[in-house]
Amino acid sequence: QLFSYGRLMAPRPGLSAPAISVVVPVFDEEGAAPALAREIAAAFRGRSYEMVFVDDASRDGTRAALKALSGEIPQLRVLAHRKNSGQSRAVRSGILGARGAIIVTLDGDGQNDPADGPALVARLQAGGPGLGMVGGLRARRRDPWSKRVASRLGNGVRRRLLRDQARDTGCGLKALPREVYLRLPDCDHMHRFLPALVRREGLEVAFVEVSHRPRMSGRSKYTNLRRLWASLGDLIRVAWLLPRARTPGAVTEA
Repeated sequence: QLFSYGRLMAPRPGLSAPAISVVVPVFDEEGAAPALAREIAAAFRGRSYEMVFVDDASRDGTRAALKALSGEIPQLRVLAHRKNSGQSRAVRSGILGARGAIIVTLDGDGQNDPADGPALVARLQAGGPGLGMVGGLRARRRDPWSKRVASRLGNGVRRRLLRDQARDTGCGLKALPREVYLRLPDCDHMHRFLPALVRREGLEVAFVEVSHRPRMSGRSKYTNLRRLWASLGDLIRVAWLLPRARTPGAVTEA
């Protein structure tokens, strides 16, 4: 094992745990990651936060570029996978290693604007204990038309089958309590099904409109066909899993 989550979560001497952990999975994002880290620092300035970038075994200089910012951004932490394991696993590694009670996730390609993150946190905090997640809803997607059409079809099939009431699960910008995430079943590509899995726990999911930007650099790691192929099998597994949840409603200590 490359690192111990328990050791990573131990507070550094003289520092208390932050309230918010911003988790960012990255793979071959040398051109985008440093600028994104600076944007996160600007968006969360004045708050108790950390940012946790998870390098999913990048083949370029992503990790070195991020590590070079450690003096400039003391809230930055960089975790690394020994082998490429995919976006959902990178998000999970970041959340397991995070120290904040509230998690904010966003994609590492720069298409999510970190400035929208605090609004999702505020909505989550205002919702009370019954609100399990706040997701971003991309108002104006800056993707090629083929990707938008494929996403619209995929969202429609998923929403009809899972009844998760989510119009946009592909947006990487989300806020949820770390404790809620740790209650969810783990599976590959689970980041696409977080609204359904959170609702499975008897919690509500809300959405906030967010901006969407063109990629800062590089190119997408997914093709439409690859995304469709990966999603179909997981969609069937999640559809099988949802009705098998048995929620107690409330838990009290006698």
